[in-house]
Order: sequence, then C-alpha cells, then structure tokens
Amino acid sequence: MLLGAVLVLLLLGGAGPASAHAALRSTDPGDKAVLQRAPGHVTLTFTESVGLRDDSFRVLDPGGHRVPTGEAGRADGRSDTARVALPDELAEGTYTVAWRVVSADSHPVSGAFTFSVGKASATAAPVDTGPTEDPLTAGLHQTARYLAYLAAALLIGTAAFVALCRPPDPAPLRRPLVTGWWTLLAATVALLVLRAPYEAGTGPSTALDFDALGGTLTTRPGALLLVRLGLLVPVALFLVYMSRADRHRERTPLAGATGAALAVGLALTWAGAEHASAGIQVPLAMTSSVLHLLATAVWLGGLVALLATLRRCPDAGTVARFSRVALASVTVLVATGVYQSWRGLGSWSALTETSYGRLLLAKLTGVAVLLAAAAVSRRWTSALARGEAAAAVAVVEETVVRERVPETVGGPSARVSEPSASGPSGPSGSSGPPPGVGADRRRGLYRSVLVEAVVAAVVLVVTTVLTGTPPGRAADEAARAVPAGGVLPASVTTIPFDLGTSGRGTVQITLDPGRTGDNAVQAVVFGPDGSLAAVPELRLSFTLPDRDVGPIDADLVDRGGYWSANTLTLPLPGTWTMKATVRVSEIDQVSETRRIRVER
Repeated sequence: MLLGAVLVLLLLGGAGPASAHAALRSTDPGDKAVLQRAPGHVTLTFTESVGLRDDSFRVLDPGGHRVPTGEAGRADGRSDTARVALPDELAEGTYTVAWRVVSADSHPVSGAFTFSVGKASATAAPVDTGPTEDPLTAGLHQTARYLAYLAAALLIGTAAFVALCRPPDPAPLRRPLVTGWWTLLAATVALLVLRAPYEAGTGPSTALDFDALGGTLTTRPGALLLVRLGLLVPVALFLVYMSRADRHRERTPLAGATGAALAVGLALTWAGAEHASAGIQVPLAMTSSVLHLLATAVWLGGLVALLATLRRCPDAGTVARFSRVALASVTVLVATGVYQSWRGLGSWSALTETSYGRLLLAKLTGVAVLLAAAAVSRRWTSALARGEAAAAVAVVEETVVRERVPETVGGPSARVSEPSASGPSGPSGSSGPPPGVGADRRRGLYRSVLVEAVVAAVVLVVTTVLTGTPPGRAADEAARAVPAGGVLPASVTTIPFDLGTSGRGTVQITLDPGRTGDNAVQAVVFGPDGSLAAVPELRLSFTLPDRDVGPIDADLVDRGGYWSANTLTLPLPGTWTMKATVRVSEIDQVSETRRIRVER
C-alpha cells in the first residue's frame, strides 16, 4: 500500500514544476522602462514575504555579461521586498534582471524583466531563468514530504490510540510506533538535505554541499526542520517511558499532557512552513492547520493501530472507544477543513478553475469515500459490541443456572450437559449469538478498517500534492499581478507627434501596473533620430467616457530626461482615453489621444 501510494505521488508530483505562492507585485525600475540615468538599485515587491538567496539576483548588461552587484537585501526592512545595489556607472542599453526568491510557504519562484538606460538596445540579452524545480529533486522532495506526513500520522495516531482507547495488550503497537519514529527521522533528514537544491532548482547531486546546507539552516523552512529533528529526541524518550509504564500499569495524567505537547510541537513544524504561514489571518490559520493535522493523525494513524489490535487481541471495548475518538476527529477535520478551504479558495469559481480547487475536490471525494467506509466500520463495531454483550449475559445466565440446579446422581457432568443442549449458546435460539458469529463480525470489521486505511493513504497523497499547490486565492492574485511569462504587466503606449519641419517624434508612456487603483506613470520623449529629447512641458489626462469620469490629470514632473508621476488613481476598469499634450516650443504644442484598457 505504501509503495503504491509513493508511485502515485511521483506521478502527480512529477507532472510539472510546482507553482510558487508569492506573486511579483511591482519592480523598480519598471519592466521595459527607459531611464536617462542609471538606477542605483533594483527593487522587487511581492504579494507576501519572501526569503532571499545568495543568487537571488543576476543582472546582465546589453552584451549578456553579468554585472557585479551588491548583496541581496530588503527595501526599508520590508519582508515582502528584495533589493540589490547596482554599480555607479551603467553603459547605455538594455539590461536584463533575472531573480529567484523563496515564498513564505517555502516554495521557490523566479522570473525576469528588462529596463534600459538612455536608449533601448536593438536586442536584449537572452536569459534563462531556469526551471522553478529540478524534476528529480522535486520528485524526491515530494516523496520525502509524503513519508513525513505518513510517519507523523502513524506516530501520533498510534500513541493517541494507546492513550485514549486503552487496548488490553499494547505490545503489538510498539512496532508501528518505532516505524513511525524512524521514518519521520529519515524523511526529515532527507527534506533538510534536499532543501538547498530544491530552492536552487538544481539536481540532487548538490545536496551534500555543506555551504548550501549551512545556508538552509538559517532559513525559516530549514530552522523548522531542525526543530522537528530536535523534537524527535524527547519523543523517543517519551515512547520509552510509555512502554515501561504500560508494562507496569503506571500511566499518569502528566504523561498524557507531555505527549499532547510534543504532538502539538511536531504539528507546528508543518504549519509554520506551509499555506497557513502566509496570506490572510495567519494566527487563526496556524491554529486551524495544527488542529487539522492532529485530527488527521489521530484518525488515520489510529486506523493502523486498530488493524494491529484486531489481528492480535480483538476487544469490543477498545473498538468502541476508538469509534468515539474517530467521530471527534472527523468533527474537528470538518470544521478546520471548511475554514481552510474558504481561506485557500477565495471564490466558488476557484473550485473548478484552479489546480488547487480541482485537487481539493479530489480530496473531498476521497474523504467522502473514507467516511462511507468509516460508517460501515461503526456498524460492525456496534454489532460486535452487541454480540459480546449478549455473550456476556449468556455466560452470567448459564452460571446462575448451574448454581440453582441441584446436583443429580450424574454429578457435575450431567449438570453441564443440559445448558449445552438448550442454553444460550445452543440451537434453541436464546439471547446468545450462534457459534462463529463473533468471529465473522471481527473479520467484517477488520476488512472495513483495512479499506479505510487504503483510502486514507490515497487521501494523504492528494493532501501532500495539495500543500505544494498555490491556493486559489493566491493563484488569482498572482494572475492579476503577473502574466504567464512571469513578468510584471505594465501598459506601455507609444504616441507619435508632429515636430513640423523637424520630422516626427514619439512619447513612450508607461502606466504601471495599468490596473484600477494607484498607478505610477513614466513618460519618455524621443526625437526624430530616436534619441532622448527635452521638451518644455508634457501633460497627460485620462477620461472614461462610458462612465462620464474625468478628465483625471497626471501630475507629471520633469526628472531630467523623463517625466513621471508617482501616483495616478484610476478608480474604475474600462477603456480609458489618454490624451498627451507635448509643448515642443514656447508657442507650439501638439495633442494626441490613445485608447487604453485598464483592468480591475
């Protein structure tokens, strides 16, 4: 079952690189901007906090050679920005900026854009930003994540089963506990070693680079993995203590509180590195994520423990107690799952229009099948409990009959033979179950629990892929902020104007990001020969005729070679009319209009 689940995971996870969850909101300089003076910095702003790497920026000059830059840092200390210093003197031409960062939920994202100094080059330097992930590294990383989930469910769920369901003989459950601990240890070490090549998009052969591994330990995902490794030490000591306490029947409430605290600590190492750690309502989302993971572990890991118990020492009381624990776990799963689905989707349409929504539908289908199998298991549990209760009553009745019937000449053997012919377990059909019915019920319960465990393994595969997929809300924001090519959108309009006998000039106007709300405006005037031209005045106004809005004037300021306005607010989406007025001399001016589309 485990190998089959891993193969499915490799197929799902290796189909393509996982999309990252941080979207590029803006760049400074803007994409395709033409500047008279070289900028001192390149600044990127994202939709959420990002982690920086040593190679977060590569700047290439017009000839394709790498430009020496400073160390990547932040703009004004903001965690959702990335900034790098440029050399003092940059030659004229078009520069390409390739960038790579790690989003708050630990997934890498990369892209590229261009800007020009003085005059745009005929061709920009080609740059390959590289794949977001190496397919082999991504597959190994995804498999290790699945094994970590599986091991945590086995470890926490089995321990909870022993504490809450109180099986008469916990000895058969020591093997699942030890297996879960060692698997979680190995998977966590693998995730820690693979973290650097996963972020860099390189092959697994670079996993043992000690410098890169040291850098991983300073990042939040790496630190959380290190915390998980540290927690496994007290977890091992706790399991040893519980094993000895079970043998001597010396379990204490303090031990239960300690186990619960360790389980919460382990769950936090997942919640702090995945979807819950970024986006809206982070504290509530972290709490919900921890409860969701613990409820999943108690239910699914408890199923494995129940299977082991049914094979070795079936007990109706233990099964009934697990049935109640499973019902409570499902209640927590439903409550936290509804909240997390709302938080991740953002809209009903995201259910069918995004990969996250479609995977969520697949998970919900699997959970529905799982609940159906659980309902069958509950019916078998009730039947088994009723059968054992009837058998207990029958034994009591038989004992009473033996005590009341006077001893005959035949002695005890004759007295015992009578109930066997007409007593509770005989063919007369009294309250006890017929021979073999209890065994049939145990086999039926075992089969239904086994189906639950198989379906649970598949649901866990889908969940693992789901946690590596951008939520619908984030995907929608990314689609609004960044086009398919991964470059910030900006409305760039070129308007030719007449210079009289001198020929025709052009004004290139960049509206960034070209959407409703605040926009930045840059305008560059070129002469007939394509060089930068100085003009006495440049005015811009925007009108939305369909809504009778405007004109809205852009307060352009001459920056010494180009004109700009830091803030222009366009309140509504639609097709706006942009009017550019260029004063070419003290007494002459030219006005031209263009229609531009402003999206929401």
